[in-house]
Amino acid sequence: MNRSLAAGLFLAPALFVLGVFFLLPVLAALALSLTDYDLYALADPHNLRFVGLGNYWALLHRPLFWAALGHTLYFVAVGVPLSIGASLGAALLLNSPLARAQAFFRTALFAPVVTTVVATAVVWRYLFNTKYGWINYLLGLVGIDPVDWLGDPHWAMPAVILFAVWKNFGYNMVILLAGLQAIPGELYEAARIDGASAWRRFRHITWPMLGPTLFLVAILTVAGYFQLFAEPYVMTEGGPLQSTTSVLYLMYDEGFKWWNLGSASAMAFLLFLVTFAVTALMLRVARRREAL
Repeated sequence: MNRSLAAGLFLAPALFVLGVFFLLPVLAALALSLTDYDLYALADPHNLRFVGLGNYWALLHRPLFWAALGHTLYFVAVGVPLSIGASLGAALLLNSPLARAQAFFRTALFAPVVTTVVATAVVWRYLFNTKYGWINYLLGLVGIDPVDWLGDPHWAMPAVILFAVWKNFGYNMVILLAGLQAIPGELYEAARIDGASAWRRFRHITWPMLGPTLFLVAILTVAGYFQLFAEPYVMTEGGPLQSTTSVLYLMYDEGFKWWNLGSASAMAFLLFLVTFAVTALMLRVARRREAL
C-alpha cells in the first residue's frame, strides 16, 4: 500500500472527528456572528436577519465590552507571570537533589489542576470571607485590618488571580520539571568545577536550556488565561460593579442570559483575534531573541 494512502487512512478518523466537532461548530458560530440571531429567531427562523459586521461594529462601540477586555488583559498580564513564576519555583525545588519525597509533592502540587474548579472556588470564597476567612485571620495576626476581598472592586480581581494561579500552576510545573530533568547533568558538574555559583548556573545553564520549554508554557498559559470564566462566575458573578467581568463571562451573559447569540458569537471571534495577536507577538519576539 502507498505510504501516503496509508497515512491518510490512519488520519481520516481523527480528521473526521475534528471536522464534525470543531470545524463545523466554528463555521456555524462565524455564520451566527453575521446575523441578529436571538430569542425571536430561535422561536421562528423567519425572524433571522443578516446584519454583516453589525454585531462587531456594535461591540466595538460598547463600553462594557472594552471594560471586560481590559479586565481580561489585566488578568493575563498579572496572572501569567505569577503562574509561570510559581511553576518554575516549584519545579526547581522538586528538581533539587536535596528534595525528599518528590513523588508525593509532585502529586500534591498537581492535585489542584485535576480538582473541579467550582468546588475549589467555593472553598476559596470561604477563605476570602471578610469575617470568617482564614486569609483575613492571618492578616489580623500581623495587625492588618480585614480586607473585603470579593466585595471591593479594587481587590476582587487580585483575589481571582490568586486563586487562578494556585489552581493552574501545577500543570506548568510538571512540564517545566520535565524540561529541567532533560538538561545534561554534566553541564552543572563542569560549572561547579569552574567555581560557578548557584545563580550563575541558573543564569547561564538552566535559563537558556529551559528557554523553549518556558516559551511553550507561556503560550499555553496565555491562551488559557484569556478564557477567564469559571473563576469569576463562581466567586464574584462578574462583580462587584462588574470589576471581574471578563470577555468570556460577558459572552456567556449575552448568549445564554439575554439570548443574543449573534452578538455572543461575534464576541467570541473578537476574543480569538486578540488572543491570536498576543500569541503571534510573543512568537515574533521569541524568534528575534533566538536570532540575536
